Amino acid sequence: MDGFKKRLSESIQLRLSIALSLAILIVAILAGIFAFVSALDEAHEMQDATLRQVAVLVDRQQMTLRYPGSGVEDDDESRVSVQYLADGSKAVEQGDAWLPLPLPTTLSDGISTLDVGGEPYRVLVKTTEHGDRIAVAQEIGGRDKDARESALRSLLPFLILFPVLLLVVADLVRKLFQPIATLSSEIDQRPEQALHAIDESHLPAEIRPFVVAINRLFKRVRQSMEAQGRFVADAAHELRSPLTALSLQAERLASVDMPVEARERLLPLQRGIERGRYLIDQLLTLAKAQSVSPASAVPVSVRAVYARVLEDLLELAEAKQIDIGVEGADDAYVLMHEIDLIMLVKNLVDNAIRYTPPGGKIDLYVDIEQDAVRLQIRDSGPGIPPEEQERVFDPFYRSLGSHQIGSGLGLSIVKAIADRTGADVRLGFNDEKAQSGLCVSVWLPHCGRGSYRR
Repeated sequence: MDGFKKRLSESIQLRLSIALSLAILIVAILAGIFAFVSALDEAHEMQDATLRQVAVLVDRQQMTLRYPGSGVEDDDESRVSVQYLADGSKAVEQGDAWLPLPLPTTLSDGISTLDVGGEPYRVLVKTTEHGDRIAVAQEIGGRDKDARESALRSLLPFLILFPVLLLVVADLVRKLFQPIATLSSEIDQRPEQALHAIDESHLPAEIRPFVVAINRLFKRVRQSMEAQGRFVADAAHELRSPLTALSLQAERLASVDMPVEARERLLPLQRGIERGRYLIDQLLTLAKAQSVSPASAVPVSVRAVYARVLEDLLELAEAKQIDIGVEGADDAYVLMHEIDLIMLVKNLVDNAIRYTPPGGKIDLYVDIEQDAVRLQIRDSGPGIPPEEQERVFDPFYRSLGSHQIGSGLGLSIVKAIADRTGADVRLGFNDEKAQSGLCVSVWLPHCGRGSYRR
């Protein structure tokens, strides 16, 4: 009960449905009472009219009135008795009935309600053309029973249409609130970088101010993100120059004769400077990947991007004696900005090189699955445990127990590019049985140019 009250207080749709249902119920009850009373009165009027018609028929046909014998069975509830009024003094009780009815002989012409033999009767007295006074009588109990049955039948449309009307109202309310549900679903399915305004032209006037406020919020968030991206990019640019100068000075210092102890201390300094330079480059790349300004998408060859990335990173792979290359001869075209695809693949391959031990292996694949192109980068490194596969996309997060030098931004850049371009990135093991090695699969939209073998 508490759950229903909470839902009732939170749901406008539910409150509106219940309010309309109660209003319909009250109106239906009042209308039913009015219809029942009206039908009951109309049935009584029709029964009185029947008594008049019987009296007129007897007068016109000049019928001779006879009374049934004592052995005749009759339906007392629906019987209409016709007799001479003067014969009321000759009434004889026959079981539960009187033959004829003991009516007072002094009744005046017209319709009246009398108590006859302990039972209420509706009696019509009429003087015929020949001067005879006749009485047409009907028991009130039978009249009321027939009238009630007739009135109840008039309520059947209310009983049938009321639940139908409730269903129609519930469906109507649901359809009236459908634009809100559609709007909610549209906003919920948006990627993180999609901050463009919502089209409010097709929305009801009651919802439009709310959507306008959301659009203004989107605009402020977009401006804030752009300002943050510009700050990161500007800060990285400002830090690049002094770190480059430090790197040059460290190289010059390394060429000078110095004691062994000083050279041992210089080596960590050079590594720290190099790591700082790499971190700045990654920050610039992340800021560019998170840019909300869309780039024009063109058909791009995956193998051409693979070749360009391997050319840039081959020296790093050879330094660790890693066997790296593209498997298979298939190629495919994806609909994407070339710089975005290069950054995505380069960061995946760079991440694989850094976490693959010396003498390991890295393979790059491409194939087409239905209407999407699948890119795969597989390495023989330690892999990523399933419980960490979601967190590794967070900026600066690095897997526990990792001793590799890195910025923790590589997979964050990949995720930012994927969110902005509509790509789907999934992580898994290269060797499922041994739970080792990392396999990164990326699904990209196929541009429809097909695939071919070189």
